[in-house]
Amino acid sequence: MAGAPSCAVARRVRSRRMVACGVLAACLAGCLFSCRKEEGVIPPTHIDTGGSMQTDSIRGFFLLNEGNKGSNKATLDYFDYATGVYSKNIYPSRNPTVVKELGDVGNDIQIYGSKLYAVINCSHLVEVMDAATARHIATIAIPNCRYITFDKGYAYVSSYAGPVLIDPGARLGYVAKVDTATLQVLDSCVVGYQPEELVVCGNKLYVANSGGYRVPDYDNTVSVVDLTTFAEVGKIVVGINLHRMRLDAYGYLWVSSRGDYKYTPSKTYVLDTRTDRVKTVFAQLPNSAMSLAGDSLYVLSSVWSELSGSYSTAYAVVDVRTQRIVAQRFITDGTEPFIERPYGIAVNPETREILVADAKDYVTPGVLYCFRPDGKKRWEASTGDIPSSIVFTRQRLAP
Repeated sequence: MAGAPSCAVARRVRSRRMVACGVLAACLAGCLFSCRKEEGVIPPTHIDTGGSMQTDSIRGFFLLNEGNKGSNKATLDYFDYATGVYSKNIYPSRNPTVVKELGDVGNDIQIYGSKLYAVINCSHLVEVMDAATARHIATIAIPNCRYITFDKGYAYVSSYAGPVLIDPGARLGYVAKVDTATLQVLDSCVVGYQPEELVVCGNKLYVANSGGYRVPDYDNTVSVVDLTTFAEVGKIVVGINLHRMRLDAYGYLWVSSRGDYKYTPSKTYVLDTRTDRVKTVFAQLPNSAMSLAGDSLYVLSSVWSELSGSYSTAYAVVDVRTQRIVAQRFITDGTEPFIERPYGIAVNPETREILVADAKDYVTPGVLYCFRPDGKKRWEASTGDIPSSIVFTRQRLAP
């Protein structure tokens, strides 16, 4: 989810962002509930990357591959820092009795406590696994679910609420509140249209609303939810077609706007959580995905233009303390031309290695690139289809 967020679409090389919707290229036709073909268990593929920088406490990371909408090909990969081995598609062999495997369109992945949560958009569920083994624990049914965050024993999951379908009359979305002990949905809070990423700051939950199904009438607000009452207490007008959110150490919330893929470009906004107002607008900082490590915000952009019929790509670094762009590119060794469709990014908070996921043509396996802090490539590995979300883990995956 998650350019056009990780969403469910029958993707083609150029159709992914050509469809004007908040999930863009997400959801063109109705999405059937996940039902994988009952095939034999596919063993994981192990790739020796030659190692990575030593970490203090991070033992590895999981990468969730979206897979094309309707193909039921969401897959889970794992990288082990101790061995330098990247393993593809680990879920089937660890869960041979789960016939549907992960399901249709993997949109987000996070760890909270001892559990690993994968949000599977078009299968309308959150898959809950043991973070130490990647073995299935439970599924939480949430329609058209998008992203997940946590606070004080609860998970908060954004939901488009309605069917996977572009519809000018699409209903408002909501956030589901889940007890992480019982894995039961306790409550829901209606927010804006087609909500995407969400962030907790103090006793408030901020939710980026895209309005993608209602194109060209996009939403342009961030919903503010009081976590005590679990009710929306306000909306902040920002920019159209909102998507990503990151909270820095200074109380500022960084929010990406995808624009309309025509005349309104993608931008990055900074909200002050003390006043709930927009403080800064980076009009020249297009933003498809971002990762925050210390005071450095790494911003990746791969933006489709319906006017030119092409993508524009950028890799920037922002100092969030000074709120200044300090680098126009963070890849320094000439690798950029080989990255066809940069789609996801994560920065190791300990080593500052930069991981960039390349979705290639959106229908064949992607590539994950690992760069050293100086921007020079350390290794690359083949992934599943449409590599998207990465989460670091502080416990090594058990054999």
